[in-house]
Amino acid sequence: MTNRLAPVGTEGLLVPIPDEESEGFWEGTAAGELRIQACGACGILRFPPRAMCPHCQSTERHWRAVSGSGTIWSFVVAHPPLLPAYAPLAPYPVIAVTLEEGPALRMVGNLVSRPDGAINEVDPHTIEIGQPVHVAFSPRQRPDGTEVFLPVWLRAAPSRQDAAALR
Repeated sequence: MTNRLAPVGTEGLLVPIPDEESEGFWEGTAAGELRIQACGACGILRFPPRAMCPHCQSTERHWRAVSGSGTIWSFVVAHPPLLPAYAPLAPYPVIAVTLEEGPALRMVGNLVSRPDGAINEVDPHTIEIGQPVHVAFSPRQRPDGTEVFLPVWLRAAPSRQDAAALR
């Protein structure tokens, strides 16, 4: 892993702890890749990772790098009450992204304007369902001092409101 610093203001935010099923995903994020679990028998991609394929019940699995592109399927705006570390950042948007590799592949994360951006830097009023996004990876510090790289989402193109503001 790199020794990049976690973005300012992320101290105290929750960070994932890899387990046997998710370890390949987190290894991918550390390498700058979005990896999705694939069934070793039927090849169907699945997220979140799990021990058994929901389509063919095989326990064979491997990780496949995907494009990291998708569209905003839905979003919410988080408001207090929140966990204490998140309260000063509210309100902030949380988006659900449908990956271009399939309509059943959805991930949840933050929409930011740059990989090291704050989770509250995008105005929720500028978010549009169906808007194209692509993944970036933001470093976070775990309590034990190791790093984890969280997927965050960047707009692939400016929103209509952002584009109008640039004119």
